[in-house]
Amino acid sequence: MNPLTQLDSLEIRVLINDQLDNIAPSWHPEVHAPGRFAHIRLAELDETAAKARGDAQLELRLPNSCCGAHGLSLMITATAGDVQHTLLFDAGPEGEIWEKNVERLGLVNEIGGLQRAIEMINKAKSKSTSPTNVTMDLHPNRPFYRGMVTPAGPISLEADPTFTELEAAGATVTKNAQGHNILDDMFFVSGQIPRTTLYETGISGGIRLDDSDAGWQADPLILDERFVMCNLRGKGLVVFTGCSHAGVVNVSRHAVEVGGGVPLYAVAGGFHLSDAQLDKVQETTNDLAKLDPKVLMPGHCSGWRVQVEAERIMPGRVVPIYAGQKYGLSALL
Repeated sequence: MNPLTQLDSLEIRVLINDQLDNIAPSWHPEVHAPGRFAHIRLAELDETAAKARGDAQLELRLPNSCCGAHGLSLMITATAGDVQHTLLFDAGPEGEIWEKNVERLGLVNEIGGLQRAIEMINKAKSKSTSPTNVTMDLHPNRPFYRGMVTPAGPISLEADPTFTELEAAGATVTKNAQGHNILDDMFFVSGQIPRTTLYETGISGGIRLDDSDAGWQADPLILDERFVMCNLRGKGLVVFTGCSHAGVVNVSRHAVEVGGGVPLYAVAGGFHLSDAQLDKVQETTNDLAKLDPKVLMPGHCSGWRVQVEAERIMPGRVVPIYAGQKYGLSALL
């Protein structure tokens, strides 16, 4: 891969996540997230209401809090000098929740369900100095359906939007199976993630349907899964992983492998350990510790046990992420 642009800062806005905590701040000195409701928009009180409330000018409205929902969607803004780019890392499975959270955060005019996300982003871009349609970077080998084997037979998940449906929603679709840089080399989007550990074996019973005549095919490894990473100047690689079906250790190892000698600084996203046996959680955290990340930001499908185990063997490095909150990372000055 070509060298990544060294970033001055990263801002991570959590639009969709399973966990919600409006109070919890970041206790990590290098991760800025004040918590304590600071991310919730305040409403201005009119003169009459202010007078009735002892001249208070602002009101905290808890209905402006985001909703927790299954899935992950991160709005990642990277800055290097005067150049700034924003990448939407997934949109979660439910368009209504994505739209509701974006509106509650007051981000509608700044930037699901993927199709609803595309429509809203394009509408916002049409009012800005960047009127071009949003670009979607997708893996070309996507099944019609994913599912799982159960004693009752195969259970199908809902279909992901097709390339045609995404284009109809207004996206410019690009298909990439190989790793590549995007947005002025600020982000690297991976290709297939090598499987090097013995315990990260994918999704037990995972299946895919590419052709209704051929029937369901085994797909425990989900080889089309990818990750995104950046290079924070003086700190190292910041890796974003959606659900880590490939295994968060495999993801992190590959990031270091292709990162050109830059150390691993942070891993954020889903670690897919919510339903893992304790021995797998322990092997994962032990192998992550060997890579010496300075920040771990588990969310979505990570589960509480990996947070506890990681905090035990890497004290002070765990910053769980919560829906609605904003997390800031800065370069070494």
